[in-house]
Amino acid sequence: MERGIRWLLSAVLLAGGLTGCSLLSPFTTCEGTDALMKELESLPLLASPPPGATPPTKSDAAFSECADDSGDAYLTASRSYVYAGTRQEVLDHFRKAAEADGWRYEPNPVPGMRQVDSCFTKGGDGEAKELRVHFVTPERIAEFYGPEAGPEFAGGAGFEITVGADVEGARTSCWGP
Repeated sequence: MERGIRWLLSAVLLAGGLTGCSLLSPFTTCEGTDALMKELESLPLLASPPPGATPPTKSDAAFSECADDSGDAYLTASRSYVYAGTRQEVLDHFRKAAEADGWRYEPNPVPGMRQVDSCFTKGGDGEAKELRVHFVTPERIAEFYGPEAGPEFAGGAGFEITVGADVEGARTSCWGP
């Protein structure tokens, strides 16, 4: 019996090797992603808010991370802004700027479902990125950036612009699978 189990295990390992498959994890990590992270952080759209929008003065409005806790590493770079204008002015500004830079607007397929307020994609497989614009409450800003940052957003619209990419550049969808 023990001999049969060893034979079966050997056959599985050999078949995996011959087919190019392995028992190693198929997931990706954040290792070696510094260049892609710098590329995302330096995208002009992150630093191009509508006229009159300003970063919060009491906190660092820039954030970036590589998260690989789900098994597939994903890079994110974002900026927060305070803006006294309307949400529609923010959305119009970023739609115009994003489309001029080659981003493609993806309308929400489920009207009324509000994961984000606006989303765009750019690039093909191997270099795909997504850009999201969403509005935040003073409470959310205070929770994320610290209690001293929240009150600054109370007088106007707070919004974040976020750029993300899979570490392998795989296409992602703005609105889910």
